[in-house]
Amino acid sequence: MTQAKTRLTFEEYAKLDAEDWVRLGLPEGRCEYVENGELNELPSESEPNDFLARYLLFLLASSGTVPLRLIAIHTCEIAVMGKPKTRFPDLVILKEEHLRLMQKRLYISLTMPLPRLVAEVVSPGDDNEKRDYEAKREQYRVRGVPEYWLINPKEQTIQILKLEAGQYVEVGTFQGDDRLDSPTFPTLNLTAHQVLTAGEGETYKTNVLPTFPDITSSGTVEEI
Repeated sequence: MTQAKTRLTFEEYAKLDAEDWVRLGLPEGRCEYVENGELNELPSESEPNDFLARYLLFLLASSGTVPLRLIAIHTCEIAVMGKPKTRFPDLVILKEEHLRLMQKRLYISLTMPLPRLVAEVVSPGDDNEKRDYEAKREQYRVRGVPEYWLINPKEQTIQILKLEAGQYVEVGTFQGDDRLDSPTFPTLNLTAHQVLTAGEGETYKTNVLPTFPDITSSGTVEEI
């Protein structure tokens, strides 16, 4: 645990920008707000989990499903209920209005619109699995996140949950050549195998760049 030089309430923490962070001498890496000004410094992601999240970003953006600018991996902090009071999902799909609201900090406060989707890559170990399948699931449910993916490389499964009447309902647990069924993105054409193998065995042309739809400052979609 890290204690800020000035004890911050959660409301004060939520208002910090990058300059405040430096001025208060807070850690340079990611930190979850626990309570009473205590911050939990998060370790770096493992290479396999990081690459899987990046590869999912690549698949979603290059397929035209989601504009590249609306996908954040490991860096978007979300305010939640309980302890800790913030989380850094492995992948977050934002709404266009978030771009205007998060000019100074990639942080979704309790008063901001909810993200469209949150995904976690489950790390091995009982504690990690319990955190993703139980603690985070409950926090995202209470927060009202409409769709939650649990990507489990060890079990080679992807569980998709959707929020109905305040409760998470399982859409399905997908594996192998199962097509992922996303309520938020019904036209999504990805299989569990494509995501879980993170491109293993695929051949890439290094001289050809993929085309990604992006969002301009005016909010319109354009090709980059």
